Amino acid sequence: MEIGIDSFAATGNLESALDAQGNMRAMEDLLARIEFADQVGLDVFGIGEHHRKEFLDSATAVILAAAAARTKRIRLTSAVSVLSAADPVRLFQNFATLDIISKGRAEMVVGRGSSVEAFPLFGFNLQEYDPLFEEKINLLLKIRDNVVVNWSGRFRAPLSNQAIYPRPVQEKIPVWLGVGGTPASFVRAGSMGLPLMVAIIGGDTERFRPLVDLYRRAGRDAGFAPEDLRVGLHSLGYVGETPENAVEDYYPGYAATFTKFGRERGWPPVTRAGFDAQIGPKGALLIGTPEVVAEKILRHSEALGGISRVTFQMDNAGLSHEQLLKSIELIGQKVKPLLN
Repeated sequence: MEIGIDSFAATGNLESALDAQGNMRAMEDLLARIEFADQVGLDVFGIGEHHRKEFLDSATAVILAAAAARTKRIRLTSAVSVLSAADPVRLFQNFATLDIISKGRAEMVVGRGSSVEAFPLFGFNLQEYDPLFEEKINLLLKIRDNVVVNWSGRFRAPLSNQAIYPRPVQEKIPVWLGVGGTPASFVRAGSMGLPLMVAIIGGDTERFRPLVDLYRRAGRDAGFAPEDLRVGLHSLGYVGETPENAVEDYYPGYAATFTKFGRERGWPPVTRAGFDAQIGPKGALLIGTPEVVAEKILRHSEALGGISRVTFQMDNAGLSHEQLLKSIELIGQKVKPLLN
């Protein structure tokens, strides 16, 4: 099982944007964490995409390229790229360039986007949320698989015998489809034979099993082999040396962050009782000691019929750079060996 970290390049300030010095410090700390994740043996590091003051991840490929120059082995991916609001040609070129810089370590996780600020920013209609993604994922895969492209659609200019460069080091850059809880998204990923990254940030993980089964059935019906139909799990998580340490470090910032974002999305405020349920045996949050977290990941894998990758999203709880480094160390040196 591959183990990794996902980051939204959080500034650590929920209320206002940082000044230039603060932004530089936050970005340098993030790059240091990616470098450290490589050193402790993690398999993948992902950077999300947002366009708001709390995060510095609006130019995902730029951050990953900076990380590529400082790392040797770890795979570097988006987590996720909001493909519906992007130009597939430019997105492919960015990640093909990243693949060259990283000597063949680039990946993409693409999705429709649960954070929708990219749509008005780039002039797209949110009412066309699904048609935009359907058209653009097909174009992205066509570009990935062919140097010369002929294509026409609704949302961008047609391509007529157009060569797309540069080409990546890898024959095909891995493209994962990032999904939440929409059945059609699971079917789409399966029918295209794309690996699936399931974001589960709340509730019981096992409730996603029917959707994962739907994905695998769609892939099988489309003629793809079981080994093509990989399933990854993206979860909120933090590993501490003791149970008390993990909870005391993570809960205050988690409660503040998700209460704030909850007000924007109509979610109820975070409560300690709700948090305790989420860190329980079936809850989605991966919080605890290395042994507890490894056991929970294996339980999640069994509940979902087998997963091949799990990524921890942990810079959403106001944790310090030092706390994040320590958790990355524990994941690499203790959790990963327990899983493999």
